[in-house]
Amino acid sequence: MLPVIALVGRPNVGKSTLFNALTGTRDALVADFPGLTRDRIHGYAPLGGRLAIIVDTGGLMTGTGSGPDRLLDLIERQIANALDESDAVVLVVDAAAGPLPDDYAMVERIRRAGKPAVLAINKAEGREPLGLAAGFYELGLGEPVAISALQGDRLGLLATRVLAALPAPVPDELAGEQPPANASPAPAGTRIAVIGRPNVGKSTLINRYLGEERLLTSDEAGTTRDSIQVPFSHDGHDFLLVDTAGIRRKARVDELIERFSIVKSLQALEEADAVLLLIDARAGVTDQDVSLIGLALERGRALAIGVNKWDRLPTDQREKVRTDLDRKLPFLDFVDVHYISALHGTAIFDLLDSGRRAAAAAVRDLPTPDLNRVLKDAIQAYPTPVAQRSRIRLTYAHQGGRRPPLIVIHGNQTAALPESYRRYLVGCFRKAFRLRGTPIRIELRAGKNPFAGRRNKLTPRQVKRRERVRVRGKKRN
Repeated sequence: MLPVIALVGRPNVGKSTLFNALTGTRDALVADFPGLTRDRIHGYAPLGGRLAIIVDTGGLMTGTGSGPDRLLDLIERQIANALDESDAVVLVVDAAAGPLPDDYAMVERIRRAGKPAVLAINKAEGREPLGLAAGFYELGLGEPVAISALQGDRLGLLATRVLAALPAPVPDELAGEQPPANASPAPAGTRIAVIGRPNVGKSTLINRYLGEERLLTSDEAGTTRDSIQVPFSHDGHDFLLVDTAGIRRKARVDELIERFSIVKSLQALEEADAVLLLIDARAGVTDQDVSLIGLALERGRALAIGVNKWDRLPTDQREKVRTDLDRKLPFLDFVDVHYISALHGTAIFDLLDSGRRAAAAAVRDLPTPDLNRVLKDAIQAYPTPVAQRSRIRLTYAHQGGRRPPLIVIHGNQTAALPESYRRYLVGCFRKAFRLRGTPIRIELRAGKNPFAGRRNKLTPRQVKRRERVRVRGKKRN
């Protein structure tokens, strides 16, 4: 399971700037006034060699009530939820302000939660790190790290400190105490995560698979708060079905508990072998659906799509939904789409089988001779383009990874290969190996010139000739 790192601190200390710097995005709004961040923002960040989920928390939040008491209550609830769900905490403080009472109060909350913490002194650009750290030792969180989130100074050191504070990654079955001898083994099988917007029918679908009301369902959005794992067998195959909380646009997320439930959904997606994305047929393909699909593909997850509540859609509107799906998702021609009814069980097992086949395709072995045969045939059918007066050469290919399949292609001038030709190669490999439902990644590697940087050794005669030429040039000048 991916570790969760929460960024906490007073307003306007630079938490969102740090979030953007760690994740390499601009997902968090940044401005020089307090209270800008009101919704939790989540993103992936590579901390050294370990991937983590980073959570940007707001220093101030505006509630439905009024008055300072309401505001303080919302702040307390936000901090409590962030600390409860995180594996480690980064307390961000302002270098210019020094330790303030709110910083001490935050440290006390971190201690009560029992979470490992790292102190980051932000806005330290142009300042001497050791001198800054001396003034913050009294907070009692160990050696502080003086950083500049804006300029990226010493973020590597911060990542190292955070990694050191996290528990070492271990398999789920080995985490914590050893299970008793008579304990049942951990459920095995294809891990299928069911994701989608709130109230799209995720829990209803899993209940239909199980044949019982195992999960709570309701017409009210946000019924599911956590990721729930349920073992299941069908047609000789074992599955682990994961019901996730509905993910909606941040502007629509009002409850503090729901705001942090996205962490569980992201973790479920990260650990899944395949993802079943449910779309509400009555709402059509929304921007949030497209974002969820993009998130799954970005993480390299196998995918199948179910257009749910198809039975509730009038016949005259079904063609419009099909057309809308093709228009908004033209890049998903390799993904199976099923029109289902989770309530009545229509086509739901076709959807499950597509997810299972997509998961199997994501980990398939691709023999090197077959890869090179497909590469050769693809180049013969459509030769590579010309770059720098010579044709780009792609010499051989081999498999570089799985989940999703990674195909490494070696050649010359590979950096100049157009994106369109990369997509063409992906299509050729996908068709040859029948890799439906899974993204395919291609890595191009250019061969090194063995003579680059080398100089021929001059003979004594060549040395004398070069000296004569040099002397003649001086006399002419």
